[in-house]
Amino acid sequence: MDPRKQKTMDALLKAAERMIAEQRSADVTVDEIAEDAGVAVGSIYNHFGSKSGLFAAAIDRALGTDAEYMDRAYTPDRSPLEQVIAAGEEYVRFYFDHPTFFRMLAFPPDPGQYAAGQEVAERMGQRVAEQNSRLTAAIQRAIDEGIVRPMDAEKVTTMLWAALNGIMSLAWRPDSMRKTESELRELIATVYDIYALGLLPRD
Repeated sequence: MDPRKQKTMDALLKAAERMIAEQRSADVTVDEIAEDAGVAVGSIYNHFGSKSGLFAAAIDRALGTDAEYMDRAYTPDRSPLEQVIAAGEEYVRFYFDHPTFFRMLAFPPDPGQYAAGQEVAERMGQRVAEQNSRLTAAIQRAIDEGIVRPMDAEKVTTMLWAALNGIMSLAWRPDSMRKTESELRELIATVYDIYALGLLPRD
């Protein structure tokens, strides 16, 4: 690809990522995106077809990066429970390595009333659900093998996912509740301990 074209596309994608992470995508205009990226408005249409196309590409890039981390967790050499633990660790690593991507996926903006925004939101929701289904499957295998006690695997996935998202969002608070990276890691370790105890078979 022409280096100039790639540079323009990267600038537009980064601008879109910032706006999605800041929860501005429902109202932001193509003029604002272009200004933020330092390129002409026509570049959005030339390279992505529309604002919706640009946002979809930004989301796909975030999802693709997230998938790379998750793929490292679900390796066949691990037991189902080890996969569950590794998935949590990789999700946390994804957050620290790519906080903007994480915020895009974990706390998506209001899609607004227009069809384009709704389509982007549905695309994101579907792909996030696909990743969560991998965790659900690993938890279910652990249940089937008697490693953990019987329970609703999908609910466990949702609770763990929500707990991690909530803890990591403390890094963005502007007040005394804001947590440092080391404090976040300690809280996450506590979550793992609580979940490990809760998943163990009961006598």
